[in-house]
Amino acid sequence: MLSPAKLAFICKYFPYSICTGLQQTRLFDSLVKMTTEPKMVTEKKRILELPLEEKRKLYRSQDFLIVDKVDPWCNYVIRNKHLATKKHTLDDLNEFKKITLDPELNKKLSEKVSIYKGDITKLEVDAIVNAANSLLRAGGGVDGAIHRAAGPLLQQECNTLGGCPTGQAKVTGGYDLPAKYVIHTVGPQDGSAPALQKCYINSLAHHKEYNIQTIAFPCISTGIYGFPNRLAAHIALQIARQFLEKNEKFERIIFCTFMPIDIDIYETLLQMYFPVQEWNYNDGASATEKGE
Repeated sequence: MLSPAKLAFICKYFPYSICTGLQQTRLFDSLVKMTTEPKMVTEKKRILELPLEEKRKLYRSQDFLIVDKVDPWCNYVIRNKHLATKKHTLDDLNEFKKITLDPELNKKLSEKVSIYKGDITKLEVDAIVNAANSLLRAGGGVDGAIHRAAGPLLQQECNTLGGCPTGQAKVTGGYDLPAKYVIHTVGPQDGSAPALQKCYINSLAHHKEYNIQTIAFPCISTGIYGFPNRLAAHIALQIARQFLEKNEKFERIIFCTFMPIDIDIYETLLQMYFPVQEWNYNDGASATEKGE
């Protein structure tokens, strides 16, 4: 970045004869921009343009995980035979009826979703989703972990966005994260299912503008915001299924689960929304839910 002194020197001694007045004006405007752009802006551009091997040197943690190392759901089922014992409830079936699947896409789409039991900040994907607060200030949980792993420039960029309303999603650079981008979305605090749906829809809506083909989601709103874990998973999987049916070139949606309850729920419900085998879901509903 040029200092004001260097800028003045260039403007004084740059040979006017080798360029037109218009070219000099453009040169001056460009140099002014270089001296006034925040470090966050120039660093974001620089990182996004780095070759992958150079970018990897910036990661604050070197135990990152590439997408190919995360099992797609179709392989996960094969490796985890115990999944056949997981029982859906009648409430699951009622929620599942809200969506219609194209069965011809089941096999193909089972290769495009994953469960990942671990730290979302370790994933080398196009974008990770942050369960943010409306002020876009670093908080606790997933939000705090993402800010720590990305470094201070992430907060600097967040400060320029003017906050984020519930259900909306805003994009920043990933900085020192393995992910190229962070999509910040604000989950509902009042248990609103439509608002949570918007979080997933609006996060995925950025995929064309930023050329996002791989994305990782945390369990939005199920922490201190208290959204029911099971219903939250249904919503996430419904939106993911509908999105992938319409965007077949999209490569992977990863659901990051950390708490045992969420692992159990996603292992159960993924069998419904992304079936690898033929299942009779009514037979799978637990007897206790039937009042027996």
